[in-house]
Amino acid sequence: MRDARDDDPVAPAPPPTPPAGDGAPKFGRLLIVLALAMLMVVALTFGSEAYFT
Repeated sequence: MRDARDDDPVAPAPPPTPPAGDGAPKFGRLLIVLALAMLMVVALTFGSEAYFT
C-alpha cells in the first residue's frame, strides 16, 4: 500500500510578521477607558437615585 501523504505537500507557512508599533503597552488608552467606565457607573448611580426617590 502506497503512502499518499507526500503527493500534495503543504506549502510552508510564511514567516511571522513583527508586531505593529513599538511593543509598549498602551496605559494612556487604558486609563481613559477606565475613567469613562467609572463616570458611567457614577452617572447611573446618581440617575437611578434620582429616578427612584
